[in-house]
Amino acid sequence: MQFHTAISQHFAVHSCLGPKSNSTHRMQFVQPKLVSTALAMFTLLFPIGAFAQTKLPSMNQEKTTNPLLCSPDTGLCEIPGQTTETQTAHLQAAQKPVRIVYFTDPICSSCWGIEPQLRRLKLEYGDVIDIEYHMGGLLPSWDIYNSGGISKPSDVAHHWDEVSAHYEMPIDGDVWLEDPLPSSYPPSIAFKAAEMQNHEKALLFLRRIREMVFLEKKNITRWEHLETAAAEVGLDTVRFKTDYEGAAPLLFQNDLTLARQLGVRGFPTVFFANDEGNQAMVYGARPYSQFEQAVLKSFSEAKKKPYDTGWENLFGVYGTLTAKEFGVLSGREYRAAIGFLEQLVGEGKLKMLKTKNGNLWMRK
Repeated sequence: MQFHTAISQHFAVHSCLGPKSNSTHRMQFVQPKLVSTALAMFTLLFPIGAFAQTKLPSMNQEKTTNPLLCSPDTGLCEIPGQTTETQTAHLQAAQKPVRIVYFTDPICSSCWGIEPQLRRLKLEYGDVIDIEYHMGGLLPSWDIYNSGGISKPSDVAHHWDEVSAHYEMPIDGDVWLEDPLPSSYPPSIAFKAAEMQNHEKALLFLRRIREMVFLEKKNITRWEHLETAAAEVGLDTVRFKTDYEGAAPLLFQNDLTLARQLGVRGFPTVFFANDEGNQAMVYGARPYSQFEQAVLKSFSEAKKKPYDTGWENLFGVYGTLTAKEFGVLSGREYRAAIGFLEQLVGEGKLKMLKTKNGNLWMRK
């Protein structure tokens, strides 16, 4: 069975296991029940230019610990209050031997923390893997959280700074002091709108809005930033806006429906599966070796593809790189990677976006 994209079928296939589950759970394709009022609800909730003033739905969650209090120990940003039972399931590969189903969120700091691992996985095993990105709805609204040490946006600022040091990935928590986000839903819907046009450009769009929120302290619920990011990655911004206000909210609602049905509790959650029904899971921010092992478990014949680790090639494949990403991809230790990148800046070969908790490098 091949996966049909949300663009063509208006539904997505999801899989995610809660912290008490294990990688032997089997998942099957589920056609979500499309709620007839969902589109109207999201159109009202997310009118263009009105994000900052909008109160977003709680998705029936009780007031509880905030999911933005991500745990460096577990490598997870978890959704609290989820009690839905995980359904029996089965995932099959798509066009390539290994199908990867990835649950994420644009403002999930732990998801930002695994960017180096995913980028290396694509370089070494891109010939045998297909990766599907699905939005999980990490932060519906601030109205539903009143405990756990984080009850308002400003409480996230210091936590993000700490997580940045843990993952060695630049994250500036001051966005929560200067222009806090009311929800992660608008950028999630924007990703679905981008994906309706072009899958590869949608991934570039997701990367760009993450750079905006984590490094540039931009509130990516604001239309001006979403539109700018769409234009920068080559999307048709007129169609982008139309899809954002039209079909994309319902596609996002499909993601949330399946997430509840399948017991999604945290991000990142990454499933690996093949046509024989063998599957593996990486739950949370984990070392690269665990991602590689999951690929090999799903397809034992997978061969690691050598790639050029030179800086010119790496910046040719990925337009921007953090020091951690460059280190993981080039085989350098973190500090050595910083020193090398700074040398290239001094030689006029790279330029750098400097932030208080780390930098981002790009070609001139």
